Amino acid sequence: MKEDIKKVLENIYEAKEAIEINDLLELKTAEEYKEVVTALEELVEECIVYKSKKEKYILLKNCPSMKLGRLTVNKKGYGFVILEKEDDLYIASDNLNGAIHDDIVLAEIIRNGVKKEGKVLKIVRREINDMVGEIIVKNNKMYVDLDDDKKDIDLVIKKESFKNCVPGHKVIIRLKKELGPKKYLAEVVRILGHKDDPGVDILSIAYKYAIETEFGKEVEKELLDIPTEVDSKELIGRTDLTEKEIVTIDGARTKDIDDAISIEKEENFYILGVHIADVSHYVKENTALGDAAYERGTSCYLADTVIPMIPHKLSNGICSLNEGVIRLTMSCVMKIDKKGKVVSYDIFPSYIKSKKKMTYEAVNDIIMREIVAPGYESFVNMLKEMQELAHILRKEKESRGYIDFDLDEAEVVQDEEGRAIDIIKREREDGEKLIEDFMITANETVANHIYHMDLPFIYRIHGTPNNEKVDDFVNLVKLLGYELQTKITDLTSISMQKLLRELGDKEEFSILSSMLLRSMKKAEYSKDNIGHFGLASKAYTHFTSPIRRFPDLTVHRLLKKYLVEKDLSMSTISYYDSALVEIAEHSSMKEVGSVNAERDVLDMKMAEYMETHIGEIHEGIITTVTNFGFFVELPNMVEGLVHVSTLKGDFYNYIPEKLAMIGSNTKIEYRIGDKVKIKVTAASKATAQIDFEIAKEEREEKQDGNKK
Repeated sequence: MKEDIKKVLENIYEAKEAIEINDLLELKTAEEYKEVVTALEELVEECIVYKSKKEKYILLKNCPSMKLGRLTVNKKGYGFVILEKEDDLYIASDNLNGAIHDDIVLAEIIRNGVKKEGKVLKIVRREINDMVGEIIVKNNKMYVDLDDDKKDIDLVIKKESFKNCVPGHKVIIRLKKELGPKKYLAEVVRILGHKDDPGVDILSIAYKYAIETEFGKEVEKELLDIPTEVDSKELIGRTDLTEKEIVTIDGARTKDIDDAISIEKEENFYILGVHIADVSHYVKENTALGDAAYERGTSCYLADTVIPMIPHKLSNGICSLNEGVIRLTMSCVMKIDKKGKVVSYDIFPSYIKSKKKMTYEAVNDIIMREIVAPGYESFVNMLKEMQELAHILRKEKESRGYIDFDLDEAEVVQDEEGRAIDIIKREREDGEKLIEDFMITANETVANHIYHMDLPFIYRIHGTPNNEKVDDFVNLVKLLGYELQTKITDLTSISMQKLLRELGDKEEFSILSSMLLRSMKKAEYSKDNIGHFGLASKAYTHFTSPIRRFPDLTVHRLLKKYLVEKDLSMSTISYYDSALVEIAEHSSMKEVGSVNAERDVLDMKMAEYMETHIGEIHEGIITTVTNFGFFVELPNMVEGLVHVSTLKGDFYNYIPEKLAMIGSNTKIEYRIGDKVKIKVTAASKATAQIDFEIAKEEREEKQDGNKK
């Protein structure tokens, strides 16, 4: 009955009463009408159909004022409903209707405009995973103070649950029963360690985002059957590439090596080989290992801690393309012309023996500075040919609209106790770009091949930016005093690329490029191919990192199924047509969790580092101005807040149309892009917050300049 109702309502955009729907179904009896009403109520509960106050029904997707999505709430109390393929819906604190962070909610748009505003009508599903908190004592009684201050809930925890706990312990708690609105019975299920113990800070953030660090007994049992060396029987049916000059290029500390490369020249063509660890040979579907990889979705890199998608015996062992040992691979070998076009290719199972584990540092020295490290002498010509091809490939990508934001990234340096002792900018030179160019080419080749076969597949997609958000960005640039020559009348990769290049010589480029990136949609995984806007690619996938990303592992499984086993049966196609929807959605969600965890760890470690630099004077640049102050970023990418209450000598107002804080009497301005001297006044690892004040000499210079 429910399917019949959905079908009859599919093209109806006006809410109907139950009896009208009954008539559309051409049903006659009272019993049939009761079935219709029951089915409609079930569809309402499932949030497929919306029921109005006048008891009329309409498919939710046909009701533009109703939105279903995940609610995210910030520290200030308001939130957003995260929506697919459209701007998020703003929810004021008094319109949350009892919903909390991470709830799946049904919301109604109550105000349209540049910024849509809504109110929560219904909590569809409350998704609260195990949570992390700290044991605290008040009035001789133990409590758990949740790390995630977005979770606005009260906990009732019985005394016996605190067994072996002491103040300062970081613990995982599990909700057992809802006692009332936002009130839960909970229990302590695991003690992570004391908050001052090395590594506990990072583990706490990992568990906050449901990133599991242990694999469990079933996985450990299956690992006993995983070999440490490749058996000769496993080589049958694979192409032997062990005599080829194949190398790997990674960071000096990388242990999970999943991509290797080779290059040859054939008349006016380059033969580029991208050889990827065949993780799918060991991590099978419907096994504990396979299920664990799916659940994790991705490896997570938190400072110098790696929480792998698959156990170290695989990621650092039999799957890692280590130097001098035979490893199973999936190869994509491409013939590329002088213009960077792939004219032919082959995708096949293979096995290799890497000739050299190279580092980015050593490769960059060779191709950029003519410095050859010991052991690299025989590879110099090969590396220069690779650089030659990488430049050709990059030029080809740029000609079609590839957007390279080239944003700086911060890296935490820790001591043996896991304490942050430095924050440095991560270098990205020609060696890193070379690997990026080669991997992008292989990913596009694989994606295009399966796309043209018209088979179910998992794509990496990136949608066209929202016009309004790009317009807001252009207006922001104008507020900074710049007149743009690039006209954004038609949003294409080429026009966005031109806009970015036009901003390249501006003093605030790093800030502007970051803002432009934020105005664009996030890349995600999908069964449906819409192309990749940022890469200006018609079809793109992730094939090159199956050790650390589940979508890549899935792509390998599909390639084997379609190209090696040649299984194109209707049952296989039907299975993947359905399964890939869930895999893509789950992988995208786990990626977001991992990115958020990495961001939180970086913020925490930056604050930890700055705890030892309180009182110091530094010069930075204003990156954001708000009604409560402005943020200043230092050269090492550490960012702190100058609160408006600390601005001395005047009363300062936030003037949004100037992107500035301006003194009422002195007219002194603090604007986005201004360089300022600040004093570090406070830093807290616990809250991951850093506070600055304008340095005395900076304030005096501003005052003197204003008098003139």
